[in-house]
Amino acid sequence: MTKRIFIIILFLSSYHFTSAQDNNLQWLDIELSNYQYPYAVSYLPLNIQEQDLKMAYMDVKPDHYNGKNIVLLHGKNFNGAYWESTIEALTKEGYRVIVPDQIGFGKSSKPAYFHYTFQQLALNTKALLDSLNIRETAILGHSMGGMLATRFALMYPETTQKLILENPIGLEDWKLKVPYKPVEWWYQNELKKNYEGIKKYQLESYYDNQWKPEYDQWVNLLAGWTLNSSYETIAWNAALTYDMIFTQPVVYEFEHISSPTLLIIGTRDRTALGKPLVADKVRETMGLYGELGKITQKKIPDAQLVELPGIGHMPHIENFNGFVGPLIGFLKE
Repeated sequence: MTKRIFIIILFLSSYHFTSAQDNNLQWLDIELSNYQYPYAVSYLPLNIQEQDLKMAYMDVKPDHYNGKNIVLLHGKNFNGAYWESTIEALTKEGYRVIVPDQIGFGKSSKPAYFHYTFQQLALNTKALLDSLNIRETAILGHSMGGMLATRFALMYPETTQKLILENPIGLEDWKLKVPYKPVEWWYQNELKKNYEGIKKYQLESYYDNQWKPEYDQWVNLLAGWTLNSSYETIAWNAALTYDMIFTQPVVYEFEHISSPTLLIIGTRDRTALGKPLVADKVRETMGLYGELGKITQKKIPDAQLVELPGIGHMPHIENFNGFVGPLIGFLKE
């Protein structure tokens, strides 16, 4: 009886904690209209796949422009807002910084149907640069943004002055190890997400179980969406982009990159898509960034590699100084 009472109390305490976290969450609009970005947001109208969409972006101009530009491409679980410190540091150095939210992310449109490809996202990004009359720029991509940055550099080498990949995913082909799951499977996974699950994933996957209060905002941005009655639309877009990532590897094309390239790699990172779907022995071979960084450097002609020991998937959040120093140094070369 005593054990039964203890279990009930433990369950109620856990429920109260989760409910309290949910109660502290801000309900977020599907396009984050009630969430303020660190800099002014503009919108580029796009007509794609027979529908009118809008692409949100920040275009931050320095006080003393050095004539050079850089585009920052966000990861899958993020949007342009998490580049705030990077934008500030780069504009101080005189760079014009363009930070788009890709279709399906952040403040951009969340279409009810969309065929996601990295080529299409690169095309959208090029359309944005054309609208701003930017002919040449550095391209920096983090996580999923690294796959997109790679595709952009391959499609538009004349535009890509320099390429910077910060803990990019897609340095290995997960299809060789992970069984394929259809979009519906990813969709059902997304529908189950809540504050507790999102924080647990980021705590374990990004920060090695070492949490800091400043990380809360990146959990709240995703968890706040789960309170929205239109969360199904967000979940569906997230599922579609998982399928894009899984089925459209860039790993076989690194040798064709012609732009000067810098890899910034937190070597503690173990990010890999589909880990829960494989056996323990297979899982141990996936997402080994300490090895993948070196392998990728050899594939990209004349690429530079900066390794950050003890840092995980988020160098520009977890160790900003270790990230931004090599970045600015590379841009000035």
